[in-house]
Amino acid sequence: MNKIKQIAVAAAKEAGGALLGEYENFDRGTVKLKAHHEIITKADLLSEKIIINKIKNNFPDHGILSEESGRTKSKSDFLWIIDPLDGTTNFSMHNPLWCVSIGLARGREVVLGVIYAPFLGELYVAEKGRGATRNGKKIKVSARAKKALHTFCHGREDGHIKKALKYYRRQKLNELDCRQMGSAAIELAYVAGGRTESLMIPGVNSWDVAAGALMAREAGGKVTDFNGRKWNLDSKDILASNGKIHKELLRTINK
Repeated sequence: MNKIKQIAVAAAKEAGGALLGEYENFDRGTVKLKAHHEIITKADLLSEKIIINKIKNNFPDHGILSEESGRTKSKSDFLWIIDPLDGTTNFSMHNPLWCVSIGLARGREVVLGVIYAPFLGELYVAEKGRGATRNGKKIKVSARAKKALHTFCHGREDGHIKKALKYYRRQKLNELDCRQMGSAAIELAYVAGGRTESLMIPGVNSWDVAAGALMAREAGGKVTDFNGRKWNLDSKDILASNGKIHKELLRTINK
């Protein structure tokens, strides 16, 4: 796992460096629409190419699932789960909340997560059973049980958006605050680091949250689907929290 972690971190940093170069003078006019409410840029593809080449050069038998190019066939127990640019819309509008997210599953269990936000200068790493770190220092979820800070995101379907907006309205009126930050990986890293108390997403994709879900768990948080079952790679929605407010949030979501 040491070599695997080193390669994952190196891939995230190399891709992040390339993204910073694109970000400096990014032209929003080059953005393409790939789905309703979803865009793609040449920066997404550049980052993906760097990461996939790094993995293939070091672990040619491993499987890869990436947001832009889909899944490669493999008989290996290892599957890399990649979002080469999480927060593409933020990136396109020069909002610095974007990152590279790389997760690794063995079997059906995520065992490694790397999230690199180069503009923020923050590298998050989590290993199953070994905790989570930000720039090499251990992180943990907050202990706050009241007046919490919540974040949310949603899938591309109208039903996902409507559910998220109902949740947002309730939390915005009744809690300290509720915001959509535009990068699920960063939002999960913030839950892990105690900067916020929760993240909810209806209609989630595994590449958006695989690394961050492990991050939140390893920092002492709780990560489930909306029925309270432990989140896994097949889950269609996700709720991550510091654990203290998890049951209350589930009740709110399911009202």
